[in-house]
Amino acid sequence: MDESLISATADIPTQRWRSRLWPYRWVLAALLLCQLGQVTAALLLPRFSADLIDEGIVAQQTDSIVFYGSAMGVAALVQLVLSAIAVFLGASMAFHIARDLRADVFAKVHNLSLAQVQSFSVGSLITRCTNDVLQVQTMLTMTLTMIVIAPIMAVGGAVMAVRQDLQLSLILLVIVPLLALILGVLTYLATPLFQQMQRQLDGVNAILREQITGIRVIRAFLQEPREAKRFRVANIDLTDTATRAGRLGAMTMPSLTAMMQLGSVALIWFGSDRVLSSDLLVGGLIAFMSYMALILISVMMMGMLMVMLPRALVSARRIDTLLRTPVTVASPVEPMPLPVSPEGLTLRFENVGFGYPGAESMVLENISFEVAQGEVLGIIGATGSGKTTIVNLIARLDDPSTGRITLGGIDLRDLTSEALAKQIGYVPQKAYLFSGSVAQTLRLGDPSASETALWQALETAQAADFIRALPKGLQAPVAQGGVNFSGGQCQRLAIARALVCQPTIFLFDDSFSALDQTTDARLRTALRNNTENTTRVIVSQRVASIRDADRILVLSRGRIAGLGSHDELMRHCTIYADIVASQDNMRGVA
Repeated sequence: MDESLISATADIPTQRWRSRLWPYRWVLAALLLCQLGQVTAALLLPRFSADLIDEGIVAQQTDSIVFYGSAMGVAALVQLVLSAIAVFLGASMAFHIARDLRADVFAKVHNLSLAQVQSFSVGSLITRCTNDVLQVQTMLTMTLTMIVIAPIMAVGGAVMAVRQDLQLSLILLVIVPLLALILGVLTYLATPLFQQMQRQLDGVNAILREQITGIRVIRAFLQEPREAKRFRVANIDLTDTATRAGRLGAMTMPSLTAMMQLGSVALIWFGSDRVLSSDLLVGGLIAFMSYMALILISVMMMGMLMVMLPRALVSARRIDTLLRTPVTVASPVEPMPLPVSPEGLTLRFENVGFGYPGAESMVLENISFEVAQGEVLGIIGATGSGKTTIVNLIARLDDPSTGRITLGGIDLRDLTSEALAKQIGYVPQKAYLFSGSVAQTLRLGDPSASETALWQALETAQAADFIRALPKGLQAPVAQGGVNFSGGQCQRLAIARALVCQPTIFLFDDSFSALDQTTDARLRTALRNNTENTTRVIVSQRVASIRDADRILVLSRGRIAGLGSHDELMRHCTIYADIVASQDNMRGVA
């Protein structure tokens, strides 16, 4: 076994994977019993066949023919029935273990922080949940139905062959090592190819996902040829690697079959001399040939598994790497309750810093501010200054690298995800809507919300008019990603979805960018009138959306460049004053 395969197996804790078999231990026990019975019946058939020939046909004994013929029929029937049961049990176990793996991978992905999701890449996570699990499932199916029976049959066949004729058994000492050598070489060559295939499959998935998501942009800029070429290159690379791996796999069966045929020729050549010298009966020779066939078939079965094993081990390692990734945004062991205060819950940043693992510089550094309940905090700054990161930290999609964030004096890391989610209504920068109806979309945060509450949220979000205009109203369909609505409509529906939750903190991450100024103004007025006792954190590139905020946080390269009201910043913050001036000039030009 080569170093890459050793590395693949070394990274997989056997105890972790054994624990997945433990719930199916009784099924596994029944499977092993069936396979043991199946092998026993298979090993008895050549013996019965030899006795049928030597004691029945050659000796012309009808009773022996009937007895051994009946015994062969019973053994064949037992082998057939036990084989069918074993295949059913093995396949069922493999499918259920694969189901559990998919569920665990899915749950793990949902527990990862945004930084961890980005480090894996969405395409890779999809591959691990689908193709990698499928590779493990296929390997388990073959293992449980073949690899358990193959060694038993090979050892049993060897024992029976030696008992039948010791000298002819020496042929096995030549054939079996040659088969093992062939399998070892093929496995050595196949392992790195399968590792490369899984990485290339990640790349194909990532490109395909990006192109499907951005299909409108591709068409708008007439970039179909360029994107087709990019996909074609990735697809050809994957195909070339798969072809090389396939060639190795295609060589397996012919090579093993050739060795098996050579063994049969050698057996007939030397066995015929022993029959002519009366050292071996004809039935014994036929039985020996059957045992050798069983041995070689067992080796071939293990050979097929050895060819598939490298890819399955690569997939298992990738799955295990994901499952062993520590959850950075973990639930507290001893959660703390939020305090009940007549003044409400104050949100506070205390010297907060955040950086992605392996990054050369921090995204945020020494961020400190507080927002009392009922206040509005606007956040503005250049692209990449850390505005969205602050919102993600409040929603605890990531945890700060340094410092802490508190709500009501309690560190967010000491709150359960459920307790924090009840306090926050989050409207992301890109308004993503799940497929379903409008009502189902709005009830994402509160499944029990009444239709009255839904319409009230739509009114506040300035979305009621276009929903009423739809033929089915609240029951109108929403396509995946909200592609059947405009960008501004998606944003307003996302805002309405957050309003239905009735949280104490609203996070608007540039959520008004697709709205015209009139709708933006009406929406801000409605929010001010209907959410006056809530904290609102508004990230925006437009000064008009945040100029009436109680305080405005100005970010520059991950640091606070200014904090205060609009008037205060105009006097004391050059960066903010420049932003205002540039936007005023743009409006003047327009």
